[in-house]
Amino acid sequence: MKSSAPSPTAIQLAETAWQAGEIILRHYASGVEARHKEDRSPVTAADEEAERHIIERLRRLSPDIPIVAEEEVAAGRMPQIGSRFYLVDPLDGTKEFISGNGEFTVNIAEIENGRPVRGVVYLPAKERLFIGEIPQGAYELKTQAGVPPDFSRLQLIHVRPAPEDGLVAVASRSHRDYNTDEYLKNFPIKDFAAAGSSLKLCLVAAGEADIYPRLGRTMEWDIAAGHAVLAAAGGTVHTIDGRPFTYGKVEEKFANQFFVARGGPPESAVGTG
Repeated sequence: MKSSAPSPTAIQLAETAWQAGEIILRHYASGVEARHKEDRSPVTAADEEAERHIIERLRRLSPDIPIVAEEEVAAGRMPQIGSRFYLVDPLDGTKEFISGNGEFTVNIAEIENGRPVRGVVYLPAKERLFIGEIPQGAYELKTQAGVPPDFSRLQLIHVRPAPEDGLVAVASRSHRDYNTDEYLKNFPIKDFAAAGSSLKLCLVAAGEADIYPRLGRTMEWDIAAGHAVLAAAGGTVHTIDGRPFTYGKVEEKFANQFFVARGGPPESAVGTG
């Protein structure tokens, strides 16, 4: 995997995510009041204000690139997209945000021809920022609330080889279920970690876990930025039956298939049992 400094565009996306994180932290500190959308998923004022900021910033940076954003779509505002577009989830892990455990993320991804080529995942409460860009590589930066990021301190990250004594699996803190546990029986799992939001994909990218299956409903904006980080770090995301995972599924209203994220090569995406 080639590695070099992230492009100016990637840095601008990371700055935008950090700014949105500052907005979210103000809400986080003052208390959270949630409402429910038509699909019964929770939404807060933090989601909405952060998304407005991201959209405004992206329109200034890249006025010709359509933006598919979670709360915009929920409000019925879905743009026409082509081969290149942004996917935005301003606050992934709203349940984690409401519960106060800090495992929520800001997600911005750029899609080209169905694949994520650039993405940023930011955990404002955990002070971790991830950038993924192909072919430049994947990076992590330790941040501090109220202090603009110093991108000269980015650290290159990469997936790790599968440990000989077994894999570390990571799954949703809010959505782990029987089907996930049954699927993981196909693999030599030595340990399990629970995490919220797109952090799970970044843990695999950073070599802190090896496999993340999701056999439940997700939307493209939930995982595209994390997918970009993982792919840039040398990992893969495939459907459960091993097919390439793509974006821009307009007819499905941007809903995802079940998938598995791995630190290993594509051929290892399907279990052994």
